[in-house]
Amino acid sequence: MRAHVAAKAAGLRLLTGARFDLACGLSLLCYPRDRAAYGRLCRLLTLGQRRAAKGGCVLHRDDVTAHAEGQVLIVLPPDRLDEEDGAPFAAALAALRRRHAGPLYLAAHMLYRGDDVSRLNRLAALAERRETPLVATNDVHYHVPARRPLQDVLTAIRERTTVAQAGYRLAANAERHLKSGVEMARLFRGHEAAITRTLEIVALCTFSLDELAYEYPDEPVPAGTTPQQHLEALTWEGAERCYPCGIPAKVRRALTHEFGLIAELGYAPYFLTVYDIVRFARSKDILCQGRGSAANSAVCYCLGITAVDPARIDLLFERFVSRERREPPDIDVDFEHERREEVIQYIYGRYGRARAGLAATVISYRGRSAARDVGKAMGLSEDTAAALAGAARDLHHDGAVAVVRRLGEAGLDLADPLLRQTVALVGELIGFPRHLSQHVGGFVLTRGPLEEIVPIGNGAMKDRTFVEWDKDDLEALGLMKVDVLGLGMLTCIRKAFELLAQHKGLHLTLASVPQDDPAVYDMLCRADTVGVFQIESRAQMNMLPRLKPRRFYDLVIEVAIVRPGPIQGDMVHPYLRRRDGLEEVIYPAPAPEHGPPDELRRVLEKTLGVPLFQEQAMRLAIEAAQFTPDEADALRRAMATFRRRGTLGQLKERMVGRMVARGYEPALAERCFRQIEGFGDYGFPESHAASFALLAYVSSWLKCHHPDAFACALLNAQPMGFYAPAQIVRDAREHGVAVRPVDVNESGWDNDLEETEEGYHALRLGMRQVGGLRQEDAARIVDARFVDTRAMDTHDAPYPDVATLHRHAAI
Repeated sequence: MRAHVAAKAAGLRLLTGARFDLACGLSLLCYPRDRAAYGRLCRLLTLGQRRAAKGGCVLHRDDVTAHAEGQVLIVLPPDRLDEEDGAPFAAALAALRRRHAGPLYLAAHMLYRGDDVSRLNRLAALAERRETPLVATNDVHYHVPARRPLQDVLTAIRERTTVAQAGYRLAANAERHLKSGVEMARLFRGHEAAITRTLEIVALCTFSLDELAYEYPDEPVPAGTTPQQHLEALTWEGAERCYPCGIPAKVRRALTHEFGLIAELGYAPYFLTVYDIVRFARSKDILCQGRGSAANSAVCYCLGITAVDPARIDLLFERFVSRERREPPDIDVDFEHERREEVIQYIYGRYGRARAGLAATVISYRGRSAARDVGKAMGLSEDTAAALAGAARDLHHDGAVAVVRRLGEAGLDLADPLLRQTVALVGELIGFPRHLSQHVGGFVLTRGPLEEIVPIGNGAMKDRTFVEWDKDDLEALGLMKVDVLGLGMLTCIRKAFELLAQHKGLHLTLASVPQDDPAVYDMLCRADTVGVFQIESRAQMNMLPRLKPRRFYDLVIEVAIVRPGPIQGDMVHPYLRRRDGLEEVIYPAPAPEHGPPDELRRVLEKTLGVPLFQEQAMRLAIEAAQFTPDEADALRRAMATFRRRGTLGQLKERMVGRMVARGYEPALAERCFRQIEGFGDYGFPESHAASFALLAYVSSWLKCHHPDAFACALLNAQPMGFYAPAQIVRDAREHGVAVRPVDVNESGWDNDLEETEEGYHALRLGMRQVGGLRQEDAARIVDARFVDTRAMDTHDAPYPDVATLHRHAAI
């Protein structure tokens, strides 16, 4: 898909295909001629990948011939073609010729190995005998000969060896590069037809990835009802539940506006899909919460997808669904991290493996990983490789000059040719794909077979299947995805709610936790936030007394302000000074001849004229730098991929230059772009901050009013957060919670609350806190407590001594 997008931009025509190395030893290239053949090719790849563990593909000759209709097949000859080794290949070629009625060719390439002419003549003779035309290929591994050293390094990395020890696993020369037509004609002199046939194959293969028309699955709706009508009915029902005293006029207007856009763009089935997934989770008492751009949507709130009330916060729906961008909506839903797998398996069961798959993530080389792998391949010592990895950690930010300076500071000899070459190769490797990983939870769903759009393979985890395109590839094709993510704090909150219901008779949901509690904000202003979601780090604790949050939107800003974007853009201190009244609130303005003085007021008013959120950075580029929609989209994509591709800097001159040309101060323009670079490192939009701020408030309320239940739930949800169990226990004691130790006669596996004679609740530590104790062993201790009925009758301790524990529980 990336090659397809790049080829379109360059005005080239791309032939899509695959290489198969079959279990029998035969290798061939397969090019689909039309859309139906492409679907068969994807099914064939899916078949091979589902047979193997992640990263493998097992296919046989019969598999290929069963899916060969509409394909152009090019058979690759073995390295040796003498009488002894060439006979089995000739037989395999003949068998394939009998089974495949479509176009079949025999490949030939010239690699300057010394026997090229005689080998080419033997291949031509074999092609004539087997009625399989000879076609010129080039076995290209890089575009120019100068890339050969990098190819050798990649080979050494793949083979887990060094370049010096790789031997015959490396190519003998640098001839596996793209060659000109003149050079190919010279190499294949006397076999000119082999070159002509390349154009013949191009003419046969008319398929383009543009033909992949995506269709979102139809969701079941009541008879006589359209998806849009069903969505609206469900939403109005939800709105009446959310606002029992009457739906606010602001929310009614928002719903009507959103319904119009959703209907215009045909996205109703997508919302129904997410609603169905959330409905399933709630039916299983799995706590969930939508976040990201979905928090901008009143429809999502009324459907129960997100708990961010549009009546409490003013966000823009077009940040989520835009008529201009015409991009599919992207709803992220967090589920309890311990139970997310139940939701994932529900989706697989509902749509089937052929119509549902997780997206992939292409992990690309960055400075540190590239330096580490290249250093090993080049045979550097461990300490030198470690120093190089440390120096190159931000190579895509700082450039090679900074890396060389750090290496000099580390005492390394920069005159060493091996070290210089290694540094150069590290720079070349930045941005290369390193390995294919699985997306954290982005599901792709289709109406027809997904395996006819993109190959599906097995994940490393049992019962997981994923497609081989990542989210950027999916976006290029317009494939909608649903993000099913795991969040530890949701597990903690759900367990805290259960403890409150069980021990205190208090029944709560995310939406029913009392809002704007002054005691909670007093606690936050004291930075008393150990264990609280998102604002528990030392940096956040330092910020809280300075920001002094007193309302929900203050918490939204608190969640977002201690992030790379605002910090790198030097936006934090100006905002705090303006908030404290120490600095006048002013809005940057262009020169009078270039625009009105208040063109940025609407963008920055909520944050006192200082950009803090990702959306504001984007609007700055559009309003202040006059970015076109296409340029703004390129900026958004660069921000999304900056960590692995480092492409954001290409837009700096355009944005900063235009802002300065329109009369904005150069220092402001530079700070705005540094902020955008920070968002590229870690993007944090306002809508995302609003969703997280809600969980931060709920966890703060629990800690403030029920520290016993909060500490207990936090311990039972481990591992998560910043703090170890011992720190959580110490903090609970400091908040007046009585903590009772692990006891084989009293504790279960989980931590629990125990009612005391004084009427309050103590925290009883569970056996899960005992290092090295397995859960099944703890279960035996609990199950065997009253095997001696006399202990039950006399209220004696079930285990009065270690010997009794050993005898009854076999511990």
